[in-house]
Amino acid sequence: MKICLLISMVLCLGMNFQSGGYQIGDAVGNFRLKNTDGNMVSLGDYSNVKGVIVIFTSNHCPFARAYEDRIIALNSKFASQGFPVIAINPSDPGTHQDDTFEKMKERSSSKNYGYPYLVDDSQQVAKMFGVGRTPQVYVLQKVGAKFTVRYMGMIDDNPQDPGGVTKLYVDEAVSNLAGGKPVVTTITKPVGCAIKWKN
Repeated sequence: MKICLLISMVLCLGMNFQSGGYQIGDAVGNFRLKNTDGNMVSLGDYSNVKGVIVIFTSNHCPFARAYEDRIIALNSKFASQGFPVIAINPSDPGTHQDDTFEKMKERSSSKNYGYPYLVDDSQQVAKMFGVGRTPQVYVLQKVGAKFTVRYMGMIDDNPQDPGGVTKLYVDEAVSNLAGGKPVVTTITKPVGCAIKWKN
């Protein structure tokens, strides 16, 4: 019975995420991308944090837009606890004009993000993580010099209605890590816009 359950869980997880991406417990490789302020930002810059909340998002996606204020709130709540947000846009501006670097700069400035909004031009970082949709979150905990995946999936259980949320997946995961406890729900299936990959 336990073996059957394990096999079905593995099959289920395999379907939810692009193959080849990070899994829970994996150490994340360093990346370096351009921020909307023109500066380069790398994961290695975050040497004095407890972890980071990496959110793959975009300008054009209605799901990403619906979560924008909630992402800002996550950064406001957890950056001071050692878990800042890093937002990354892997969307192809050739497919979606709203995702050009200029539009990213406008959005970041008008909404006063307070965290980096990085452009993943080559989509290599998204592929490295195994991202399939925007928004999609990876909560990373810093263990020694490495960043380890502790949670991956959706921000909460209600993309459409912030008032109807019953499960705060990212909030719970980060709160647990900040309090020295393990993450209870480690994987959820992201809901959002499928990333259009460049040829």
